[in-house]
Amino acid sequence: MTADKIFVAYQTIIIKEITRFTRIWVQTILPPAISMTLYFVIFGSLIGSRIGKMQNLDYMEFIAPGIVMMSIINNSYSNVVSSFFGAKLQGHIQEMLVAPVPNIIILAGYVTGGVIRGLLVGLIVTIVALFFTDLQVDNYLIVFTVVVLTSILFSLGGMVNAVFAQKFDDISIIPTFVLTPLIYLGGVFYSIDMLPEFWQSVSHFNPILYMVNAFRYGMLGVSDINIVHAFSIILLFIALLFCYSLYLLEKGIGLKS
Repeated sequence: MTADKIFVAYQTIIIKEITRFTRIWVQTILPPAISMTLYFVIFGSLIGSRIGKMQNLDYMEFIAPGIVMMSIINNSYSNVVSSFFGAKLQGHIQEMLVAPVPNIIILAGYVTGGVIRGLLVGLIVTIVALFFTDLQVDNYLIVFTVVVLTSILFSLGGMVNAVFAQKFDDISIIPTFVLTPLIYLGGVFYSIDMLPEFWQSVSHFNPILYMVNAFRYGMLGVSDINIVHAFSIILLFIALLFCYSLYLLEKGIGLKS
């Protein structure tokens, strides 16, 4: 298969993914914006005024990067898991697997679709945040890099979930029982410096902590985590999930049975 044809295949998957989530924007784009607005109102305006400062920042300003990152994580993940599982359920994915398209291109296409949705929703939530607090970007390169890498990571996670899912209930188990607890315990609404030493150590096993703090560092210049360690953890998980996702596609696990 020539490079031109490979690019066309990759482009086609991306266009399909963008068309899919923009066509049902009322279900994919609008709900996250509304949900995140409620977080700003409840945790920022109502509760934040009683909490006061967090790491010498207004509480609203402190939680804003975490809320933006929360929306990026959830939407990158849900876009790939729902789209790929739908293709598997309806038999579309078998057609792609037998076509002369490299599995890495199929994986890249779905992941790119998840990244685009994650970035779009993240941008919308950032705009919403500006109505509640004055966000200043400390380092644009770090902000952009963290957002893209996080979107890639959770798009890959959504792919793994979709491969093993056998029914629609299976694609909601991980977000409900794994992602949501990790997000809430990942330093979105608090600094881990507030925790006892034991729980600070436990928190370091939560990968989302590194993403939230890296993004907060890029936005506000403050972080509970060393920024080099944060990027190392993110890249490590991307490498592991990418290799595992590609392995699943190559072997046809959960797809050809």
